[in-house]
Amino acid sequence: MLHFTRWKMIAILTVVVVGLLAALPNLFSKETVDSWPSWVPKRQMVLGLDLQGGAYLLYEVDRQDYVQKRLRSLVGDIRKAMLQEPRIGYSGLGVQGQGVQLRIRDLSQLDEVKKRLEPLRNQLATSALGGTAVNEFDLTVGNDGLVQMAYSTAGLDQRIRQIVDQSIEVIGRRIDQLGTVEPSIQRQGSDRILVEAPGLDDPERLKTLVGQTAQLTFHLVDTGVSPTADTRKPGTIVLNSTDTPPVPYVLEEAPLLTGEDLTDAQATFDSRTNEPVVSFRLSSAGARVFGDVTQKNVNRPFAIVLDDKVISAPVIREPILGGSGQISGNFSIQSANDLAILLRAGSLPAKLTIVEERNIGPGLGADSIRSGKIAAIIGTAAVCAFMVMTYGVLGWIANIAVIVNVILIFSIVTILGATLSLPGIAGVIITVGTAVDSNVLIYERIREEFRAGRSAIASIDAGFHKALGTILDANVTTLIAALVLFYMGSGPIRGFAVTHAIGVATTMFTAFTFTRLLVAMWVRWRRPTKISL
Repeated sequence: MLHFTRWKMIAILTVVVVGLLAALPNLFSKETVDSWPSWVPKRQMVLGLDLQGGAYLLYEVDRQDYVQKRLRSLVGDIRKAMLQEPRIGYSGLGVQGQGVQLRIRDLSQLDEVKKRLEPLRNQLATSALGGTAVNEFDLTVGNDGLVQMAYSTAGLDQRIRQIVDQSIEVIGRRIDQLGTVEPSIQRQGSDRILVEAPGLDDPERLKTLVGQTAQLTFHLVDTGVSPTADTRKPGTIVLNSTDTPPVPYVLEEAPLLTGEDLTDAQATFDSRTNEPVVSFRLSSAGARVFGDVTQKNVNRPFAIVLDDKVISAPVIREPILGGSGQISGNFSIQSANDLAILLRAGSLPAKLTIVEERNIGPGLGADSIRSGKIAAIIGTAAVCAFMVMTYGVLGWIANIAVIVNVILIFSIVTILGATLSLPGIAGVIITVGTAVDSNVLIYERIREEFRAGRSAIASIDAGFHKALGTILDANVTTLIAALVLFYMGSGPIRGFAVTHAIGVATTMFTAFTFTRLLVAMWVRWRRPTKISL
């Protein structure tokens, strides 16, 4: 156990040196590190929200807002289904509570009604065990002609889960384009999303970008009726513009295009007015639809709607066949850029409301780092003092191994780009305390072997050999617990689990290789005949 070939010694020392070089940039400021030569490692650890400050936002899916919008969409789908040939006469079509209802005039057509409306129930999922499918809506057709489509409890819960998953993806794309380092976006419960953006100096802009639904649609404007009229044609809606005071527009409810038809959006400047605008490019299918519509509706205005607000309503002067266009609306440079980010990232499937909001300043993070450093220094000093008092020279060797262990932890965290949080520092401190457990097991085994009559060198060799199995079992069980915390936990718990798991791995390396190498070098140098333990 105490014999090392030359290549093994070189490999172990190389790992230690590489770890030291990888962790070194964390001891200096970013400005100092940037001035180093290009061949020197410059990557630094990413500090979490609690260490460098930033924005903490907890969002919740607005169920009621989503349900009402979804039901309005369902009304349009039912209307289209009833107008198919042969047409089915009905009355009273509209939203009622958590569903839509209408009354069929000809009761002999109820079977046809069921057939047409069945696909609108929207099957969402099927049980893995082959059970009944989960439908978004329940369909009820009464013998008196009353037809109701209402949200099912299971269907709504399933849709909310899908909305949360989609929203996490969209929010991630938006924040990535904002340039925030290492954002954390996680599900909280069934309908909440936690967003943490460490180091962000403009939390209001983040809140605007993340929370805006950004549902872009294009609608033809109905100029044949006044927005203030008491009645208007079925299939039209009235929306206000973003102007002050707002201007109402009567629009065809069915959109010509949506944000999903966009392939790109960039903030640019209008060549005529030099004002900031958003230039967009449509997909090939969207370009064909847009070209056909503009050919048939020359001299008719169409509205560009963002989140139920008309931001622009230009008149179609000529067919637009190139599949590209501009959105103008009294933008500033930043607002035009933000709108382009929103359109590129895609719209949220539902409105999100802020449940909790915290802006953590860098001063609080600096205090946390200072407290963590003090705790680490005190803990490490206490452990090192105990090892020296208990095991003498071998205690000093164990202390060197603990220091190398900590260096390797920080180097691996740096290389992996993992976020170091305050609980992560706690994981490092606990690792310092538990890392010497392996040395204690080895040294106590050496003491037992020496007392049993073995020579000093034979006792040391037997101590490392016989403690190997116990150390391996103890660290593997600890590693399993850390992995469970990582996969089952979230936020701070994961931060603790990451550093603790890395600490377990580095502890096994230092106990089985580095500590043994140092002891072997000491034995070769001193040739001890007795051991003072």
